[in-house]
Amino acid sequence: MGLVRHNRVAWFLSVTAVSICFAFFLAGCKKEQAVAPPQPPVVSVVAVMPKDVPVTVEYVAQTQSSHLVNIHARVSGFLDKRVYTEGAVVKEGQVLFLLDAKPFQSQLNQAKAALSMQKATLETARSNLARTKPLAEQNALSQKDLDDAKGQFDSATASVAQSSAQVETAQQNLSYTTITSPVTGVTSAAQQTDGTYISSENSLLTTVAVLSPMWVNFSISENEIQTFRNQVDRGLMRRPKDDSYTVEIILVDGSIYPHTGRITFADPSYNSQTGTFLIRVSVDNPKGVLRPNQYVRVRLKGAIRPNAILLPQAAMQQGPKGHFVWVVGSDGRVDQRPVVVGDWHGNDWFIFEGLAAGEQVVVEGTLSLRPDMPVTVKPYSAGPESAAAGIESRTNTAKSGK
Repeated sequence: MGLVRHNRVAWFLSVTAVSICFAFFLAGCKKEQAVAPPQPPVVSVVAVMPKDVPVTVEYVAQTQSSHLVNIHARVSGFLDKRVYTEGAVVKEGQVLFLLDAKPFQSQLNQAKAALSMQKATLETARSNLARTKPLAEQNALSQKDLDDAKGQFDSATASVAQSSAQVETAQQNLSYTTITSPVTGVTSAAQQTDGTYISSENSLLTTVAVLSPMWVNFSISENEIQTFRNQVDRGLMRRPKDDSYTVEIILVDGSIYPHTGRITFADPSYNSQTGTFLIRVSVDNPKGVLRPNQYVRVRLKGAIRPNAILLPQAAMQQGPKGHFVWVVGSDGRVDQRPVVVGDWHGNDWFIFEGLAAGEQVVVEGTLSLRPDMPVTVKPYSAGPESAAAGIESRTNTAKSGK
């Protein structure tokens, strides 16, 4: 019995000692947790630095030949032969088609024979008048004989002129049987096959499109132009001098065409069906890289946003009242600041109103922020993907001021 009692006392003392130690451990943990102060969240910030920012804008465009010529036959006849390669580039004066020339050569020969006959008649009339005139002056012949001689001479002279015109017409018709290109350009498919009788109903043979210079057409909506003008009036945008925009052509694979263009024409009125404003760019195309009706993109350069403020996309927040950013004050605490945003610029956003130079704006770490919360700041480091390309989207308002 003594041994059992001794064991119970030992077990009780052991349990009591463990309980006391556990209580001291919990008390120490609570004391340590109560002592540790909360750390302010670390946020990445950028300083507001207004500067002049060149802006560009892209539009979908379509090429157009600056001189498209429809090749028609000027005379009727059988088509002997097509002598060019369809789709090839031809030079000015190069032969494209040959019509059957034999009928026209015969007409020319007939006209020349008629001319020779009329010239012979004229010589006879001239000789007759030369004999009649002195005799009439001596009253050896009557005045009527002289008048008849003069009339025959004048009639023969007119007949020679008429026959000469017929010879000229026959020569022109014969020359029209050889159809040449009036310009240097690329040809289309032949509309008529060899052996076809060509008349006024089917006189179109092919087309030749001049490749250089090439026109590039694009359209701007009325809203875009009005927005641009409003921004210019507010000082948010500055046009290039004399509105001389530099125009880059972007090909379908994203490569830049080596020659830049210039705006040469702006439609004086809006399209009543689309509400858009047509603008034409002229660009040199010496190697024929651009072809008519090709879809490309045009990039207009030259406009500038003076003293512009750019912020990374991640800094922008949106609430019930619009866009806002978190600004770190001089006391190291953050506060919400409503801002007026503008257009995209690469991966950044233009800020039109709400910020001043030198202020620090939070870019990363905004999710846990509350007004008047102290923060620890570090500089924001933009990754390679955040480098601003300076290319505004198609829907931006930094459009051509034409």
